[in-house]
Amino acid sequence: MAEPVDAAAQSTTEDGFLGGRLRLRQPVTGHRAGHDAILLAASTRVRAGYRVVEFGTGVGAAGLAVASRGERIVPALVEIDPDLAALARDNVRLNELAAEVVCLDVTGPAEAFAAVGLGPDSADVVLMNPPFHDAARHRASPDPARQRAHLATATTLEAWVHAARRLLKSSGTLTLIWRADGLADVLAALDRGFGSVMVQAVHGQADKPAIRILVRATKGGRAPLMLFPSLLLNDSSSQPSAMAQAVLAGEQLLPLGQF
Repeated sequence: MAEPVDAAAQSTTEDGFLGGRLRLRQPVTGHRAGHDAILLAASTRVRAGYRVVEFGTGVGAAGLAVASRGERIVPALVEIDPDLAALARDNVRLNELAAEVVCLDVTGPAEAFAAVGLGPDSADVVLMNPPFHDAARHRASPDPARQRAHLATATTLEAWVHAARRLLKSSGTLTLIWRADGLADVLAALDRGFGSVMVQAVHGQADKPAIRILVRATKGGRAPLMLFPSLLLNDSSSQPSAMAQAVLAGEQLLPLGQF
């Protein structure tokens, strides 16, 4: 049986993901999990027994979606906000999954990571959804937690990729989601230490530019860049596409989660 949570019930909602198989308690206001987390999870390739670490887990959506596949995956979920980390722990119990939640600053020193069991060259997979909105082009939310979760600084991407590179074993993989107009920044950040980069664009509407990019890269990889067909969330009649529905319901992985 799932244990009762100790988070204030009045300040949270319980929402269904993966066709209702994954239940997440999350704040009514502030940062809330959505499609991005599930797309990230569906782009993350894992094998039984892999050491998987999620950076910026929030309430645990992406990491727990990966853990729910039943492949003996016990992810470490890293979150800087203690309130969100507490909710992530609640969600681990709610879904009766195995996962470790760590309250830690992703941009912190290697010693801080090692102190919680995340030493260098120890992970097979890192997945992350860093804050990616450009502060110069987006009005900051009055909610401090939402602002921290969504707005990137000039060094956010580079710092998060650096932390992933340090944590990953040789040939370990990093999977991330970022805004589509920042593809050049992502490729530049990955240029030091990563290769075998795979990219899939995500379009909200059939006739609109991409809104997100999903990227997987291998530490020390040497294979050339691979571009996969774009994922269309809504078709030309503004209805959810069959592929998007299958992925969001947890019935199908995206190409980066398979190759």
